[in-house]
Amino acid sequence: MDKNQSRLRRARQTRLKIRELRARRLTVHRTNTHIYASIIDEAGERVLVSASTVEQEVRQKLSGKGGNVDAAALVGKRIAEKALAAGIDSVAFDRAGYRFHGRVKALAEAAREAGLKF
Repeated sequence: MDKNQSRLRRARQTRLKIRELRARRLTVHRTNTHIYASIIDEAGERVLVSASTVEQEVRQKLSGKGGNVDAAALVGKRIAEKALAAGIDSVAFDRAGYRFHGRVKALAEAAREAGLKF
């Protein structure tokens, strides 16, 4: 079993629990150079809001590449702003099997500070 399969196996339990709760989920995906965040509806079928370091507005505010804690915090703030504008104020956090550490933690804390509840 490789690293990605192990991560997806860890993520499966979280996603089953979130689906059982019928909650919108804030899911995170990270690569070496970028971080992506999406809010997905209760059924898990549609992306309601998304933000990432690939977006032009975010890239202009970054000093370097998108693979650092500062970029993750910027994406967390942006996803919270977009969610609140769309009328979404509470979500369940789906860390997608990643440890709650570093960039994932920075994104979550920035989203909480910007007004998103989870």
